[in-house]
Order: sequence, then structure tokens, then C-alpha cells
Amino acid sequence: MLASGTPGVAETAAAAPHGPVYGTVAPMDVTIRTRLMPQLAALLDQTLREKRAMRLDGVPVFDAHDKFLPGKIAGAFALLLLDTPHSDPRFQTYLAGFRQIADMTVEDDNDSWGMYYYISALYSLKKAGLLDSAVSAETQRKLREKLDWRRFVRTDDLTLIELPNNYFGVAFSIARLRMLLGWEDASGSDALFEKMLDHYRKYSGAFGFADETDGKGRFDRYSVLLIGEIAQRLIETGRTPPPEVREWLRKSVDLMLPRFNLTGEGFEYGRSIGPYGETCFLEVMTAAAELGVLTPEEQRMAYAFSSRIAARYVDFWIDADTGSVNMWDKGRRTDGYREKYRILGENLSLARQYVYTNEEWNDLGFRSKPTDPGYAAWLDRLPKSTFTWFAKGDYDRALLTLRDGRHVIGLPLINGADGQHMHNAYFPIPASTGMLSGSADATFPQLVPQVTLQDGTVLMPLAWFRDVTVELNGITTIVTYRQDAADRIGGDDAVKDKRLSFETRYVFSPGHITRTDRMVPAEPLKVKNISLEFASFSSKPVVQAAGAISYGEGEVTRFDVQGFQRCRAAEVNAAPYRAPTGPLSSRALCERGAATMASPLSVGWSLTYR
Repeated sequence: MLASGTPGVAETAAAAPHGPVYGTVAPMDVTIRTRLMPQLAALLDQTLREKRAMRLDGVPVFDAHDKFLPGKIAGAFALLLLDTPHSDPRFQTYLAGFRQIADMTVEDDNDSWGMYYYISALYSLKKAGLLDSAVSAETQRKLREKLDWRRFVRTDDLTLIELPNNYFGVAFSIARLRMLLGWEDASGSDALFEKMLDHYRKYSGAFGFADETDGKGRFDRYSVLLIGEIAQRLIETGRTPPPEVREWLRKSVDLMLPRFNLTGEGFEYGRSIGPYGETCFLEVMTAAAELGVLTPEEQRMAYAFSSRIAARYVDFWIDADTGSVNMWDKGRRTDGYREKYRILGENLSLARQYVYTNEEWNDLGFRSKPTDPGYAAWLDRLPKSTFTWFAKGDYDRALLTLRDGRHVIGLPLINGADGQHMHNAYFPIPASTGMLSGSADATFPQLVPQVTLQDGTVLMPLAWFRDVTVELNGITTIVTYRQDAADRIGGDDAVKDKRLSFETRYVFSPGHITRTDRMVPAEPLKVKNISLEFASFSSKPVVQAAGAISYGEGEVTRFDVQGFQRCRAAEVNAAPYRAPTGPLSSRALCERGAATMASPLSVGWSLTYR
């Protein structure tokens, strides 16, 4: 992630796919009005023309069973309709089009988030006096039945039906909007509001970030975003947030501020990042600005960053060849939750996030306002090292954020838990967008030793962090922790295996990162292999010696290992070596062969970057 720099464009090669560097940038509202809204209009015009025959970049969008699509179409159409003057000939076209598409899709699957998008659109149309013109009486009757939070929440105890915890906010939003539409009384939304806050209290603990699991320790983009989503839904539906919502929101602000940059890049680890790793900053920061959580200077800087995020979306994420957001092709990769069959819906929901957060900035007085010229200098004054606790107790969960010249580097110490612990996007490794990256839903041992035993068991140091310490020594940051068990790979959830424990030490200094693992067997272990990979945006790797690799191009210039017997490296151009922002260019594989581990063994690596 580029933290600072001069105006211009970052390297466009796969070696550093950062995208443009915005020394100066157009106001957010200008980008939305002149660049994003025309893209949205083109997609919706195509939807009106082709209806169920529509294809986007080869995908038959209505045959793909995107369970949120009807709601996303309604939400986007409402934005377009409300943005079009009544005197514009297109207004009547869009009004009739909304009615046609609503009639066409009313029987389609439309779950949870899709319900929210749809009912939010209906409420915005009602406020504008357009609901009865845009939606027929019969379709309104059907939607009143279908857009109901009770379809995914048990009414007896208000528990979610096989959904993650952030869906409490979705259920509350639907219930609140049903009340505002006159479809039910306030009892459901009031009960869900209390349930949502109680759940947030329980799983955010003393530090205010939501565990995405029931206490297992998955803290990712969602953990920081969730309170922003809650705040946004309260703003949308006119409910005053209690003081603790502002307090939790401030904690997310404090985590995000040291991650601002000139490129508009966002979260660098976890699932569903890419453009969503950037819009989470929009949602949290605009909610914080609306609710008075930011200082005047922070508000100006948040607007400057939001303008860069918006510019990055149209410059970097929207593909000029297809007119669509690209998270899947030309070397990019996202997780299975956002596979390409959802292409139309992803375009529409992303556009909606940009449009409504832009409206909030406009309401705050920033419409078409130039960004603060002191933004780059403000970035340079941000702390170089920030450590954020997520949880303490049986296990420690935390995130280190480092600013090193142009780069923002994160070190997450979390448990990916169910369905994610084995994926390297959740590994306890340094990540920096465009320089150091895992790959969505990929399991190769990126920068972490993988111990394979003769009995076939695979052990890795991924989940059970204790005694985490951070030491700042001048320009050097040192992180140490231990794990009294390995994570046994092979199951859906992390499993403790006490046959092997780990002591880990990271040293971060300008342009250099070192990691050392001391592996301690509880009993002699018959090891088949110990392996470690480094998939990099840097290219032209050359093995200089058994444990040293140099790179001819890219930001990482050298990779060294200790404790391994052999390494090989080569160019790579195939899955799974794909990052959210573009292809990884090379792969190094280092191994240590079969042996009996009867005493502690140390392995490690170091990398040097520009």
C-alpha cells in the first residue's frame, strides 16, 4: 500500500500493481457525477434493454442465481431515478423501467442483504413521492410479504439462521424500514436493535471490534466495518445512535487513520477485500463525520482520502474493456463468496456505496470542494507504528500497522477459524497491498513454515497466539509471541495439536522484515518435510545460494531463508498465485527434508524491499 509519494501513476506492471498515486485528485462528487453515474446508467440501460437475456462480460446475470440481485437492481435503479431531473426525458424511462424490472424479478430469490437493498430503495422512493408510480400495487403487496427479516431470524429467540453475526444489522435495518413504510410496528426493530447491540458488546469485548465468529478470534475488515454499517443504518432510518455506538465507531476510526494513503488502497488481509477493502473506509469515515466523531482536521483528511478511494474505483477497478468492475480477471482473484456469477450485483452494490457516502459528504458541505492541499504532509506526520488490540484472554488477537516510506504494512495476529484458518489471506504474516499479499481461498504456505509429518499430519503456526509483545526501538519495531500448539490443517476449523509449539519473533526496520520461528516438539516427531513459500509481485528471481533469492524487478529485491536446505524460484502465471489487485509474478519454494525433530529447531526468513 503506498503511503505517500509524488503525483503521478504508480508502476502498472504486475511487479507493483498499486494503481494511480493521487498527489492531487478530483473532488469526490465530481468523480461520482461525471464518471461513476454514467457507468451505472449504462449498466441499468442494458438491464432495461435485455432484461433476462442480459450478459455482462459473458456472464448471463439472471441465470447465475445471485441471491441478492433483485434488491441490488432496485437499489441502483432508485439511485438513478432520484438523480434524474423530472424534466429529463430519461426520468419517465427510468420510472417505467423500475416498474418493469420490479414486476419481472418479484418472484426471484432475494435473501437478507438483497431484502435490505430492496426495502431501502422502496423507502427512498416513498420519501420522494414516487413509490406508487414506480411499483405496482400487486408487486408492492408481494414485496411486503417477501421483504421480511423473519425469513432469516428465528422469532422466538432472535437468533440468526445459519448466517454470520453481521446479519443482525441487516435484520434490524429491514425491520426498521418496514416500520417506516407502515408495514409493521416498531416492536421488531426495537427488539433487534437491542439484540444487535448486545451481540456487539459480547463479541467486541473491551476493545470494541467485532469478532466475526462466536469468540474464536476472526478479526478482519468486517470487524472494523461492522460498527460503521450499524451507524449508517441508524443514520438512514433516523434513529439516534446511543453513546457506545459513537465510542465503538471511534475505535474503528483510530485503527483506520494510520492507514490512509495517496492511492486510495484499503484493507490488505482477510476475505472480500479488493474494492470492498476500500469502501469500508468510506462507510466508517462518513458515518464518523456525520455523527461528529471526527475532529475538523480528521474530517478534512477523511474527505481527501474518500476522494482518492472514489477516483481509484473508476481508474483501477472498473475495466474499460467491459464497463464492469473487475475482481476476477487479468490476474485478479477474490474469494468464492464474490465469484464472477455475481458480476452485475457487485457493480450495483459498490456503486451504491460510493453514491450514498458521497451524498453524506455533500450534506456535510463538501460538494465539489477541493481536497485539502496539506493531505500528503499530514500523512507524513502519522505514527510510523501503531498496535491495535482486538482481544486478550486465553489467546491474544491484534493488528500491527507500520508506515515505511511509501508503504503501509499490516501484521494480523488473528484466527481465521471456520473455513478461513487455512487460507493465507488470514496468516500471521506481513501484508501490504501491491507488495506483499496472500491469495483469496489459497492454502499455499505463504511466509509461514508448514510441517508435514510422516503420518500425513500438517502442522502450522496460525491460530493460538499468547504473550504478544511489541517493542519500539528507534526506527525498529519488534513483535514476539508464542503458540503452545500448532494448528492441525485439514479440517474446516482450527484444531490444536500440542505435539509442536512455536516461539516467533518479527523485526521490522526501514526496507527490511525478518521473521524467526523456534519450533519446540513435545516429543520426537518424524518429519517428512518442512516447507515455506514466498509468492511475490516481484519478478525475475535468481537463486543466489541455497537460501538467498534476488529479484530483477519489483519492490521486493531480496528474500533470504534460514534453516532450510534448498530453495528454488521461478516466474509464475497461474492460479492460485493471484492477488486481489493483480497477478503474483514469482514463486519461491524452500524446503527442509525428512528428519526426526527431537529438539528445538529454528527456521526463518528475511526480505528486503524498496
